[in-house]
Amino acid sequence: MDMSVFDLFKIGIGPSSSHTVGPMLAARRFLLEAGPLDTAVGVEVALYGSLALTGIGHATDKAVILGLMGHTPQGVDPDCVEDLLAEVELDGRLALLGVQPVPFNAKTAIVWHRQSALPEHPNGMRFTLTLLDGSIVERVFYSVGGGFIHAAGEAQARQGGGGGRSVPYPFDTMGHLLAHGRATGLRIAHMLRQNERANLDEAELDAGLDRIWHVMRDCIAHGLITDGQLPGGLNVKRRAAKLWKQSQDAKHGDNRANDLPHDAVHQVSLYAMAVNEENAAGGRVVTAPTNGAAGIIPAVLRYYAEDCRPSDPVKGVREFMLTAAAIGMLCKRNASISGAEVGCQGEVGVACAMAAAGLVAALGGTNEQIENAAEIGIEHHLGMTCDPIGGLVQIPCIERNGMGAIKAITAASLALKGDGTHFVSLDSVIETMRQTGADMHNKYKETSLGGLAIHVVTVNHAAC
Repeated sequence: MDMSVFDLFKIGIGPSSSHTVGPMLAARRFLLEAGPLDTAVGVEVALYGSLALTGIGHATDKAVILGLMGHTPQGVDPDCVEDLLAEVELDGRLALLGVQPVPFNAKTAIVWHRQSALPEHPNGMRFTLTLLDGSIVERVFYSVGGGFIHAAGEAQARQGGGGGRSVPYPFDTMGHLLAHGRATGLRIAHMLRQNERANLDEAELDAGLDRIWHVMRDCIAHGLITDGQLPGGLNVKRRAAKLWKQSQDAKHGDNRANDLPHDAVHQVSLYAMAVNEENAAGGRVVTAPTNGAAGIIPAVLRYYAEDCRPSDPVKGVREFMLTAAAIGMLCKRNASISGAEVGCQGEVGVACAMAAAGLVAALGGTNEQIENAAEIGIEHHLGMTCDPIGGLVQIPCIERNGMGAIKAITAASLALKGDGTHFVSLDSVIETMRQTGADMHNKYKETSLGGLAIHVVTVNHAAC
């Protein structure tokens, strides 16, 4: 498995890992690999398929411009994005990687091919750099979900070449991981830790995990105190902050007669919604494994750290994240985490499975119980479509994260009450997800051409 926990959990900005984070990375990489830029006189970007159909709502055009300027999803300040873009529009010029100015007009330099797609993935983009002598440098990239990108032909070459990094516990299926566990007596989190240490020392690994959790916590906290209206034209109001204040007032008020047992569950859904409102607003988030599903794992992690009374929460959070990453790796390798490829089952469904597995691990469950929890998490999202209204990561995405977090806790609870024995294996349900995605009509895969996206009337929105 040639993947790291930090491939699954990447610090970036909203609103989309595949339509924002990926294109930003691709634009920057194109220029870094294009050769000397001192004779460049122009640049053009062509977007295809799902990127073109929902790119306006997902800020793909803005992401591409930022990437061409040399910014990264992790490094750019979300509060400065609009000023950076406004400067490019006002000047009519863009500094490639911040050093080589060229004329640039987003209306003509970014071309939207809504009726066609490139062969390797629905999220395709073609970059063209024009040089002073009239020659061009051209390259195609794909954004394949979760902020992962590859150049044309790169994925096939990687698959055909074999190899990958050498790790002590290689695995391509959950069956492999369970076999390693039975042979060694090790838990999944320990095996993932040893695999990560093939490239990182212990301190670097733990510092990286802690940093991811810190950003997740900050995202929840900011979302729980920020109200207002989300950008994009749907006029969707943030709800998490108001609902959070109501829940806290009820909890700490004098009259608690209206308290209900499920109020604690309500809080978990608000954690997830807070993150996804931040994501929809273009704020700082962690892909987990995607931006569209970024709220589920942080919500369940906070539930674990604050409500499950862990004796060593730091250790537990790290085990949670390592175990969750193993599930995400399996889903990405053997199916997909791209809504444009398999629908929302590959985003919210996978995040639910990752969170359920991570919670079981943090609570001391066995490898078999972890596998069971992950299987439950995906199984009950099979067939979920990706049909964002107006191409925005708002409706139904924000509420889906709240529901996904609750499902993850339920899946973990069911698995922990059993001994790990169950009928459908995680490997089988991942393969089912892949086949279901392949059978799903394209209008239900992040194109906004079907489902809720066409059955709800939107007004004055450019992506519709």
